[in-house]
This record gives sequence, C-alpha cells and structure tokens, in this order.
Amino acid sequence: MTERNEAKTRLSRSREYQLNDSAQYYLDSIQRLCAPDYIPSEQDVLRSRVKTTGIVETHFEFKDLHFKMFDVGGQRSERKKWIHCFEGVTAIIFCVALSAYDLVLAEDEEMNRMHESMKLFDSICNNKWFTDTSIILFLNKKDLFEKKISKSPLTICFPDYTGQDTYEQAAAYIQMQFEDLNKRKESKEIYTHFTCATDTNNIQFVFDAVTDVIIKNNLKDCGLF
Repeated sequence: MTERNEAKTRLSRSREYQLNDSAQYYLDSIQRLCAPDYIPSEQDVLRSRVKTTGIVETHFEFKDLHFKMFDVGGQRSERKKWIHCFEGVTAIIFCVALSAYDLVLAEDEEMNRMHESMKLFDSICNNKWFTDTSIILFLNKKDLFEKKISKSPLTICFPDYTGQDTYEQAAAYIQMQFEDLNKRKESKEIYTHFTCATDTNNIQFVFDAVTDVIIKNNLKDCGLF
C-alpha cells in the first residue's frame, strides 16, 4: 500500500518529472500488461508514444480517397530536416497538447511547452513555403486538460488570461491564441478540432477538412472562388 501511495503522489506531481501523459493509464493496467498471455489492445497502442525522427511517410485509403501523410519530428533538432520539403501539400496537420500549458520542454526547462508550440505554429503558418496551405489544428489531450485546468491555472502559461479556469473558457482562449497567429486569414483556412489521442473519429475530421480544401482549390483554379 505504501508503494502504491508513493506512486500516486509522484503521478500527482508528474509535471515536475516530465512523465508521459499515459503513465497513469499504464500503471492502472500493470497487472494486465504483465500477464503472460498479454496482447496489446487498441487503447494500449493508441496511448503509446514513439519519438518521431526524420520524416515517416504513410499511405492509406479512406472513402475512396488516397491519403499520403508525412509524420515529422516536432523537437527542435528535427525541424530543420523537413520545413522546406513540403511546398504544395494539400494541408498541414498541426497537433498541440492542451495539457502541456503548465509544462516545460525536456530540452529547455526555461521554455513553456505551449509557448514553444505557438512559436512553431507561427513559423509554419506564416512560412513562405505554406503561403496558401490550409492547416488542420488538432488541440489534443482535451480529456487530460479538462482534469488539470481546475488544479493548475491557465495563468501559468498566459498571465494576461482573466477568464475562469474551466474547460470551456480556457480551451476557447487557447484556440484564439493559435488562430490569431494566422497573418493570412483571407487566403489561409485553419480547421480547429478539439480531440484526444484515443479518438478514432479524428480521421473523419481530417477527411472533411481535406475535401473542403480540395474543392476550394479547384474553384480557385477555375476563378470561381
């Protein structure tokens, strides 16, 4: 019991230890995971994390549409490898961890993770390579954010925030901070979606957004948009 209480205490202070967000899930499932006949469930796989290095290309079909997706590393050391490679892509999927608003980078403990995400989003959204490229903005880990926001105020990340520390108000404020970074609102669309990593319906949102982008691009080519 003492060891279990110690583990719970450390989990409650996870922001101090750079613990993975899925630590609680895996610790709660430890007996199942250690069983001799253990087979990973869909949730086990979705909650796992492997650091992306370089560029990973994936092809898949969804509703008769062929998708070619490139997963790139978000760490500082990885960005210079890919930023110039994707001129002409249909859309960019940008993922932000809502729950990271009170965390710092593993590689720079002076930099807030949300601030770093905003800095990267700004550099991509307004980059010369992506002048007219629409962005699908996934504000991810909404479930963890909803649990955390009542205990850890948003002013840790945004000192000027004057709203209540509720999921609805805080999430809307973060969404506005990112969308306001777009300097080309007249030509660049941002499709924002609140989600969690285990939401298997995300692909439907991507499909709808990409379809909308393709239709608008075709209308532009015809001079009708």
